[in-house]
Amino acid sequence: MSRVSLEGQVAVITGAARGVGELLARKLSARGAKVALVGLEPDALKQVSARLHGDSEHWHADVTDHDAMARVAREVGERFGRVDIVVANAGVATGGPFVDSDPESWRRVIEVNLIGSAVTGRAFLPLLVESRGYLLQIASLAALTPAPMMTAYCASKSGVEAYAHSLRAEVGHRGVRVGVGYLSWTDTDMVRGADQDEVMRELRQRLPWPTNKTYPLGPAVDRLVDGIERRAAHVYGQWWLRGMQGVRGHLPGLIGTVGQREMRRFADRLSGIRTGLVGAGGNADEQHRTTVRK
Repeated sequence: MSRVSLEGQVAVITGAARGVGELLARKLSARGAKVALVGLEPDALKQVSARLHGDSEHWHADVTDHDAMARVAREVGERFGRVDIVVANAGVATGGPFVDSDPESWRRVIEVNLIGSAVTGRAFLPLLVESRGYLLQIASLAALTPAPMMTAYCASKSGVEAYAHSLRAEVGHRGVRVGVGYLSWTDTDMVRGADQDEVMRELRQRLPWPTNKTYPLGPAVDRLVDGIERRAAHVYGQWWLRGMQGVRGHLPGLIGTVGQREMRRFADRLSGIRTGLVGAGGNADEQHRTTVRK
C-alpha cells in the first residue's frame, strides 16, 4: 500500500495529554506534521505542545460536547488552514463487576469512548472531506473479545469499531479513508491505573498468552504512525492482534465458559474493587465533570 508523506499534514489528536495521544503527537510532529492537541488538561497539553518539533497548538475541550468540538474544529481549520488526519484517541476505563458498578462511571466510559468518538467525527468530517483525509479510530483488543469485569470498556470499544466500519462505507466515495486501530494492554496511565487494583491485576495475569502481557508504548505507537502513513483500514499495535480477527467469532463462547470459572475463583474478593474511572486520565475526567457541575 502506498504511503502518504506526513510533511506539512495537519493532524488532530484527541486525548493528547499523555500516553498514546502524547507519543503519537511527538512522532507525527517529528515526521513533519502540524499537530492540534485536544483534551481536558490545558496545562499538560501546553507542555506537550511545547515539546513538539514543529507547529502545534492545543485546545481544551470535552469530546462528548458537540458544541465545544464544533468550535475546536472551526478554530483548528482557521489556525492551520486544513485538517488531513484526525485520530479519535480519547478514552477512559473502569473495571469490576457490572452489578456493583458505579452507574455514572459506567455511563461515562460509553460517553467518552463511543459518543465522544462520534462527536469528534461529526465535527471534523467536513474538513476531512475537503482534504480527502484520514480518520483513525482507536479501538482495542476489547473490541475483538469480551472480558468479564470490563463490560463498559468492551461495549464502548466494540461500538467504536462498528461505528468506524460503518462510517468507512459512507465516506469512502468522498475521498475520506477510515481506519481502526487496535491495541492490547499497553503501558499507559490507564493500564497502570487498572493494575493498582490487586484483583484486576491478578485476573489479567491469568489471561492466556499473549493477552496477559503489558506491551511497551513506543512500538505500538510506531505501528499507528505506519498505519496513518498508509491510510490503513486496520492498524494493529501488537503484531498478534491481526490473528485475533480470524478467531473472534469463537471467543464469546470460550470466554463465557472460562470466565465463569475465574469469577468463581475470585468471588470472595470482588466486593472491594474500586468502581471509579482509572488512571490519571480518569482522574482528569472526573475533575472536569465536578468543575462543570459547580
